[in-house]
Amino acid sequence: MTDVTAPAGSHRAPGREPARLPVDAHPVPPSTVEGLTEDLVAAFGAAAVRRDRAGRLSASTDWAHMSPVLAPLLPGGVADVVVFPRDADGIALAVALAHRRRVPVTPRGQGTGNYGQGIPLYGGMVLDTSRATTIHAVSDGAVSADAGASFVALERAARVTGQELAILPSTVGSTLGGFIAGGSGGTGSLANGAIWTGYLHELRVAACTDEPRLHAVPYPQNTAMAHAFGVSGVIAGATVALRPAVPWTALFAAFDTLERAAAAGEALFELAPTPRLVSLDEPGITETYRPADPAMPPGAVSLRAIVSVDSVDAATRAVAGHGGTVTDVRANGPALLASLSYNHVTHRVRKVRPELTHLQCMGRGLVHRRAEVAATVPDSLVHLEGFDIGGSRTWVGMLFTRFVDTPSLYAGMDALADVEVDVDDPHTWLLHHDRLDQVRAAARRFDPHGLLNPGKLPPG
Repeated sequence: MTDVTAPAGSHRAPGREPARLPVDAHPVPPSTVEGLTEDLVAAFGAAAVRRDRAGRLSASTDWAHMSPVLAPLLPGGVADVVVFPRDADGIALAVALAHRRRVPVTPRGQGTGNYGQGIPLYGGMVLDTSRATTIHAVSDGAVSADAGASFVALERAARVTGQELAILPSTVGSTLGGFIAGGSGGTGSLANGAIWTGYLHELRVAACTDEPRLHAVPYPQNTAMAHAFGVSGVIAGATVALRPAVPWTALFAAFDTLERAAAAGEALFELAPTPRLVSLDEPGITETYRPADPAMPPGAVSLRAIVSVDSVDAATRAVAGHGGTVTDVRANGPALLASLSYNHVTHRVRKVRPELTHLQCMGRGLVHRRAEVAATVPDSLVHLEGFDIGGSRTWVGMLFTRFVDTPSLYAGMDALADVEVDVDDPHTWLLHHDRLDQVRAAARRFDPHGLLNPGKLPPG
């Protein structure tokens, strides 16, 4: 699942309107689909093109079913044809072939997004970039690869050179282009922020024009493609930031109160080097984790961190200083901690407690006005992640609450503002953040006919 944080700079303005199906969608004429299919088969071969119903349905879904608001609307749209280019040039060619016939294009990676961002609301062509896996170069401070390279492969290539990725999603099998287009933060974000804060050295963007064109878009202009669902240009390849590799280990701690655990976590924020991940769960969340782990004892607030081996003693002192107990330190534990972070937690919680849904949140009320939050939304549970926002380290996270109906959920979102909790709506496939003008400007440049993932970018 792609990692998307609570309102971190560019996610500050929540949409108070649930997602809707397009009411003015015009299906692509069958003759146009047939013509495009012939073009794609001629360019890429029959094995790289799918028209069968199972293939089209598979390419038209993501993890949006985790939202009880979005689930009744799914699939929302179904691809008419799916294509799997094997490199960046092929991605650009596929986009151009669709543009010549004025067919909508929905780009996707591994389909691990959570908000319907990869669902083709208007049908057309789904462009699956997951077979474009080439890693081109690892240099000092950067790795360059095609859009389909997985984070497992990228991290492995970086570590051969004594480096590691500055940010990687909790689903390490996610693809580079898919994460950039659909995510925003992840493991490493406590030290390095979100993907639009220096992570994107360069993007290679396929323009939606009649001729296949790849544009090298540098930072910061390329942040118009970050968490933009492909509406402002199809990411065909990227060069992203690396950092010197650190020997990491996983530290588990237990506390009797949320406030003490949060205070200890904030102390861990200041360790040197900065932890790669710091996560916190109330007991009701850890009780949904399967199998049960003795390092997260029942009834305790769980604080977990990926810290450097050399800072374990300092971390242990910080935990004890705030009334907690270190329950385990595991050299092989960082991968587990990554899987207990961000939207992986949503997946784990809802498998055991499907009556709950999630809100992406930040704000001091999550910790310091917890009783008022509990009175505002029913059966709430708090999960927190350490995150760097504009150079300041703070908590963002998930607030789980019982889902009654959509109007009640949105009323709860609004009411949480009164107890200092800022909610970023995860139950919509519409883009809503404070970079929309930048995204729209890039869309006018790279998608003059509005064919890229239509229905996701609100009109300006």
